[in-house]
Amino acid sequence: MANLKQLAHSLGLSITTVSRALDGYSDVSAATRERVREAAEAAGYRPNASARRLRKQRAELVAVTLPSDPGHVGPPHFLDMLSGCAEHLAAAGLNLVIAPVPRGVSELEICQRFVDGRRVDAMLLVRTKRKDERVEYLQSRGIPFVTNGRTESLIPHPFIDGDGFAGFRAATLRFHAAGHRRIGHIAGPQEYYFAHVRRRGWQAAMEECGLAIDLCAEGAPLEQGGYLAALELLRQPSRPTALVCATDEMAIGALRALREVDGGNQISIVGHDDLSMGAFTSPPLSTMRMTGENLGATFASLLLRAIAGEPAEDLQELHAIEFVDRDSHRRPPVAA
Repeated sequence: MANLKQLAHSLGLSITTVSRALDGYSDVSAATRERVREAAEAAGYRPNASARRLRKQRAELVAVTLPSDPGHVGPPHFLDMLSGCAEHLAAAGLNLVIAPVPRGVSELEICQRFVDGRRVDAMLLVRTKRKDERVEYLQSRGIPFVTNGRTESLIPHPFIDGDGFAGFRAATLRFHAAGHRRIGHIAGPQEYYFAHVRRRGWQAAMEECGLAIDLCAEGAPLEQGGYLAALELLRQPSRPTALVCATDEMAIGALRALREVDGGNQISIVGHDDLSMGAFTSPPLSTMRMTGENLGATFASLLLRAIAGEPAEDLQELHAIEFVDRDSHRRPPVAA
């Protein structure tokens, strides 16, 4: 018996088109709907009943929860990605709803409101934790979802993520090759998967080079967190000559700390996320980013395929990390 992916391949059509044809959507021509129906019958294809039932509820909404503070909704780089995702979901008849999560309310609570009220067809989760209760909840309810980032869940789930381990290992080795020996890491909270693997990448490179791993400070993944973590490292008797920061926001906070100490302008620094504001810092911030064209469209595609009932194992993408070289990483090491 063929599955949806095999049926779509045999017809030379996208999985989304085949799924919508089988569900009778009018945006698929009558001729195509009939051709798909006949091919499905001939192949013995039977749609996933639970996935089809969810589609037929036609909430026509995909929700994403974003943590918020007064005047600040979610990490900036997510908003650019969500814009592209919304555009491509709209072409398939779905609207993307951004749900800010106010202080005192958990993202899980927001997920439960959407799911228990049957107000969404799927959900998009960002900034995943290593043990993520949102993922466990959606898996238990059979709700289609995609995560921006991985988890340590034993049950596979759809995701798109960058290879943070490899990226931060490579960034640290670049500093070592440039002559740095005291390479510090400004880490995000270790319950977050992205922060955990980025710290592991830095640590792996340091150990490969036979260097101590004591120059590490953890903070909130925001400018304030990076500022405070950088000050902590700069107070060390043998302070770093280079800093590898978990996020651009933390790196921008660290740049302020460097301006406040003697010799701080000689310390090299690199971030991650390629925020547009990084090009306008002083010095312009060198950074890293996940490769891939139009990631918003990729997220939309995975969401539609998850809604169509494709297995999670086929909906996992790990992207390489690339460097965006500006000026902040180019400072040569100097003696303490």
